[in-house]
Amino acid sequence: MSGIYLHIPFCKQACHYCDFHFSTSLKYKDELLDAMHKEIASRKDYLDDKKLDSIYFGGGTPSILSPAEINAFIDGILKYFQLSENAEITLEANPDDLTSAKLSAYRDTPVNRLSIGVQSFFNEDLLLMNRAHNANEADSCIKMAQDAGFHDISIDLIYALPSSGEERWKQNLAKVAQLDVPHVSAYCLTIEPRTALSHFVDKGKVVELSDADAEKQFHLLLEWAEQHGYRAYEISNLAKPGHEAVHNSNYWKGVPYLGIGPSAHSFNGESRQWNVRNNARYIQTLESGRGDYFEIENLSTQDRLNEYLMTGLRTIWGCELSHIRTQFGKEAEQYVLAAAHPFLRKEMLYIANDRLLLSESSRFLADGVISELMWVDPRKG
Repeated sequence: MSGIYLHIPFCKQACHYCDFHFSTSLKYKDELLDAMHKEIASRKDYLDDKKLDSIYFGGGTPSILSPAEINAFIDGILKYFQLSENAEITLEANPDDLTSAKLSAYRDTPVNRLSIGVQSFFNEDLLLMNRAHNANEADSCIKMAQDAGFHDISIDLIYALPSSGEERWKQNLAKVAQLDVPHVSAYCLTIEPRTALSHFVDKGKVVELSDADAEKQFHLLLEWAEQHGYRAYEISNLAKPGHEAVHNSNYWKGVPYLGIGPSAHSFNGESRQWNVRNNARYIQTLESGRGDYFEIENLSTQDRLNEYLMTGLRTIWGCELSHIRTQFGKEAEQYVLAAAHPFLRKEMLYIANDRLLLSESSRFLADGVISELMWVDPRKG
């Protein structure tokens, strides 16, 4: 199976923490959507497996699309690909875009899963982030989506906000339980360079939460998940049984996918490609029929092993040692086990059923632990 990701690079306004590619101008929206259709046709042979078990509309803000525009994209994809019987089709949405009428119309499209960018149920947090919606809309849009018949709903939340302490984080999680949302993506706030939030921190207008306080909120999340029947199947993703995200799980498992739209990434198992982060250039290149709107990186054995470690160890499935041995060689397995030894001794990592896994106590430190396991070939050093 394979997947397709469509990047819709438009937003009503810029969130203060966001460094994704987007534009707040819709002036050339029609031209850009047309260019994306051209890219689907031109990349029809990128994936060897033509059967898809996921399509993901991401962004940006895909909920600016009309149901007709969504149907047109899916029809365009189905000219060259097939959908599996239970394919997951996800639309990212902002609460302020979702009305009862629009949700009812979306329900008549093939979209069967919503990922709603709530971020917080508190106005103070939403103002700090410069979100376009308010707390009432965050609450009501979920209820409207449920009333419209969407059973697979995920919401995004951000913790470790400068404006939000432990008590407010607990209240956000209590609201999730009250609304009975089956999937939560909970991200620790990262203050990215060249964002408005980074500028506020540099100027002393906002005080960044300490790592220790952020870690406390992360462990509160895990405790809450256990109490309310959610499984933390990936460091930032928690789901009730049967509601794990197919599309994102496939990313972490190394399943090939095709990315469509400016800044979208693609992976076919042997190489990565990423499209230009410029709407005008993307449009011009696709309109002219040229193929220079993306760059490509062929992945070495070392690169592929490091990606396997980076993605696999973030999940409850971990990294299979026999897979490392057969795909990357005995030397790679020995290297990983040697690098893992200090963490195994400290019980930050463990081995079970031939799988290398992160212990729960070290999940918040995952990036640091995984970086120490990366295969650095001295012959290339």
